[in-house]
Amino acid sequence: MSFSPLIDRLVDALRVLPGVGPKSAQRMALYLLEREREGGANIVNALQKALDEVGHCENCRTLSESTQCEICASPSRVDDQICVVEMPVDVLAIESAGGYRGKYFVLLGHLSPIDGMGPTEIGVEQLLQQVKLRKVKEAILATNPTVEGEATAHYLAEQLKPLGVKATRIAHGVPLGGELEYVDGGTLTHAFAGRREL
Repeated sequence: MSFSPLIDRLVDALRVLPGVGPKSAQRMALYLLEREREGGANIVNALQKALDEVGHCENCRTLSESTQCEICASPSRVDDQICVVEMPVDVLAIESAGGYRGKYFVLLGHLSPIDGMGPTEIGVEQLLQQVKLRKVKEAILATNPTVEGEATAHYLAEQLKPLGVKATRIAHGVPLGGELEYVDGGTLTHAFAGRREL
């Protein structure tokens, strides 16, 4: 069964969100129209304002309403340490964990020739410029522990070597509070490879 063209269009629009299939999109659309029209109007206004005013930081490329994000503009952050991540959401994850006081660089993806993502698309030249400009001593490569993330980290380490920058990789291993019987083999292998003396 199909609804009116406007409702079908709303359902299709909601399906662009990650993890939202046809049934979930339909449920959301009908909920907004039947019970939460004011909330729907707030979503429209907030989304339009964000689309108009949020761009990328000119230094680290994370999402920002100004030309420089709060982290890049902060004088309390360490300039000679840069953490390289794939997406802006990774910056939020690291910041919420606390403890890191350096700056960031967001690749906005990872190397994936099949998807047309090469060094230019992930901003390698811009990263190297930031490293030189800030006189970075250590680049923490915090790309995801996927095949593409690992390949990206290795490629970046090779590009940073001639600049005399220490390239480190975030540790991967058994999560705190985790039980070994539930940890996959790849994670255990990384945990053993990255072990340290107590």
